[in-house]
Amino acid sequence: MFSHMMVGTNDMARSKAFYDALFAAMDGQPGMEDPLGRVVYMHRGAIFLISKPIDERAATAGNGSTIGFDVESPEQADAWHKAGTAHGGSAIEDPPGERNGPAGRLYLAYLRDPDGNKLCVLHRLG
Repeated sequence: MFSHMMVGTNDMARSKAFYDALFAAMDGQPGMEDPLGRVVYMHRGAIFLISKPIDERAATAGNGSTIGFDVESPEQADAWHKAGTAHGGSAIEDPPGERNGPAGRLYLAYLRDPDGNKLCVLHRLG
């Protein structure tokens, strides 16, 4: 359904360090800068980008928006959360852990990136 996801940033170096750490925790590769100065992450068939806004205004987080990443285990979710908080992200909502609801048993962890974007990792439990 989706071709890619992109978030804006006001500090490319800070955001690249943050997202490089998150993708490393998910066994991904560091981002690559494209000719337009955006940083591109390709992982498990998906594309995620960070960019300064094209209109040259300040990047802002979307209120009510969440970007979710799929991980392979609860341990990988915990490593992702730890890497994010160690690289300028903020822990939000409940601590990483199991949640039960209409979608079944899930292991979730939430962060805000340095620009305020809300992120989540999800692992479906058996």
